[in-house]
Amino acid sequence: MRSYHKELWFEVNRRRELINITPAVDEALQESGIKEGMLLCNAMHISASVFINDDEHGLHNDFEKWLEGLAPEKPYDQYQHNGYEDNADAHLKRTIMGREVVVAVTEGKLHFGPWEQIFYGEFDGKRKKRVLIKIIGE
Repeated sequence: MRSYHKELWFEVNRRRELINITPAVDEALQESGIKEGMLLCNAMHISASVFINDDEHGLHNDFEKWLEGLAPEKPYDQYQHNGYEDNADAHLKRTIMGREVVVAVTEGKLHFGPWEQIFYGEFDGKRKKRVLIKIIGE
């Protein structure tokens, strides 16, 4: 069994953004040369997420509205965590959206269902953050 890893780096200029990282993940898979196995892709920061869903603008707006309703950014003083940083909402949003995805690799391709894409969700941007891709298989 072989393994391969790669890090993707992001510096988002806004506080929140959803980025389709499927092409970058697929590029890492092609670099690995692995044809059958598993791919793990996870956010390496507690205020960011990696998740699978549809790449549809209206849905992304729905995520923003839904997440903001569940864990609103302001007022900052509603959270006990806030003090040094005002990002408690980002921690909660990450918990809801998840840390990582695992995707089967079949015949050298990401084995997705219809419309599935991999996204990086940034909930406390304006600084450099990373995503780990780890692939194991043959």
